[in-house]
Amino acid sequence: MFKMLFVSAVSACFEFNNKNPYYNLQPYKVFLNGKPVGGERNENVFSVFNLEPDTEYSVTTSLGDCKVTFTTKSEAAVIDVKALGAKADGVSDDTYFVQMAIDKCPAGGRIVFSDGVYFIRPIILKSDIIIELKKDACILGEAREECYPYIPARTYIDGKEEILASWEGEPHDCHQSFISAYKQKNIQVVGEGTINGNADKSTWWDTPKGREVARPRLVFLNKCKDVVFHGVTCKNSAGWNLHPFFSQNLAFYDLRLQNPYDAPNTDGLDPESCDKVDIIGCAFSVGDDCCAIKSGKLYMGKTYKTPASNHTLRNNLFENGHGAIVLGSEMSGGVKNLSVSQCLFRHTDRGLRIKTRRGRGKDGVIDGVTFENIKMENVITPLVINAYYYCDPDGFSEYVWSRDKNIPVDDGTPRMGSFKFKDIECVDCECMAGYFDGLTELPIKKVELENVSFSFKEDAKSYEPAMLSNVKEYCKGGLYVDNVETLVLKNVSFSGVVGEKIIKKNCTNIIEK
Repeated sequence: MFKMLFVSAVSACFEFNNKNPYYNLQPYKVFLNGKPVGGERNENVFSVFNLEPDTEYSVTTSLGDCKVTFTTKSEAAVIDVKALGAKADGVSDDTYFVQMAIDKCPAGGRIVFSDGVYFIRPIILKSDIIIELKKDACILGEAREECYPYIPARTYIDGKEEILASWEGEPHDCHQSFISAYKQKNIQVVGEGTINGNADKSTWWDTPKGREVARPRLVFLNKCKDVVFHGVTCKNSAGWNLHPFFSQNLAFYDLRLQNPYDAPNTDGLDPESCDKVDIIGCAFSVGDDCCAIKSGKLYMGKTYKTPASNHTLRNNLFENGHGAIVLGSEMSGGVKNLSVSQCLFRHTDRGLRIKTRRGRGKDGVIDGVTFENIKMENVITPLVINAYYYCDPDGFSEYVWSRDKNIPVDDGTPRMGSFKFKDIECVDCECMAGYFDGLTELPIKKVELENVSFSFKEDAKSYEPAMLSNVKEYCKGGLYVDNVETLVLKNVSFSGVVGEKIIKKNCTNIIEK
């Protein structure tokens, strides 16, 4: 059985109803109105493109267990960017024609990028439009830094602060992102084409930190709502690939997010202080964290008190990043109601990675977090909860790393509630099974593992399990548990651990079933 996740005027996305992480157990073919579409597939999420608006279709698969009938959305107009004068030759500057198409497109209209390479400078999206990228279409970014205008961190409207640009959880002057939208709604970016930031041909990655004006994102959505990205490939971003910021009702379906492994701070998808975000059927391979759920540093958390809330991540593939799914470390507004399921992790440094530190603030509460039905392959340390993450200028200070039990709980103390890890298989680990390290003054409330297995490579190497000061290297270590009020272990197994399976420190209550 499968169901429809999304339909636009020209595309639709579907998901098999099973419990297999990312891949279906059997390969299959897709049929649209009885005719085959593409070759054999094996992902749980699949899409069809190049549909006609306001038209009825039926989708079946070679597995023969389901038929879904649907009608595509209607549209008000179609604008072909080439018809306006774009050359799409990868050399000519097509910015004027692309931006004109966006500006002139009526509400409910579609802007089509047919085959070709559209070489452009930064563009700005508006409400109520569909951007369609055909299979062999590529929007290619200008490589020169001077072509990305300066955006101030903030402005004031009627005496009220308005954040225009952000970098790593704080208001910060930035270069304009390659594609951006500010207070817009009902935007869809669909198709099989590519958005290529061209940063691999630029100087952005040479100096990733310490800039007075921070690097641009590939896509920056500031205070937007009802936005869908479906099918496209996003790659070679100067900074993070996709950065939704204080936005609502967002969906990312069947995307590919790609950066070289050594491209610095090029996260895949980082929703920050957003509400209701669906990330389903996406494939990540990037140069930092694949998907990081954030809610700002202390100023943003105290001022706006906007948590990352109601996020669903399902049927995704995470490869080659520092962390597969990460919470924080910019989490001062809190994280709540996060569900992660049916995901496959491969060759990431850490799998499920939660990071915070003193100074994130009392509004930085992480709670209601469930990770379920996950397969990890060649992940160095699968599970990490780290309350001593050494980021920011004072990251290596005693304030951050101290284990003094007399440190007071104050307005700078973040809080970590309950975390459940269920039905998780981790094979070919190297460093440790898991590292749970809470604050001495305010321990992690509860960590529960149910039906979780860990096995290690025979030739595993030593690594530090998490990024914090004064941590030692481990090889084939078990679960390290420090400053956790309650640890629940139900059907947890280890294969190949050297030494203790559970390294317990300052754990009030351990329940083994």
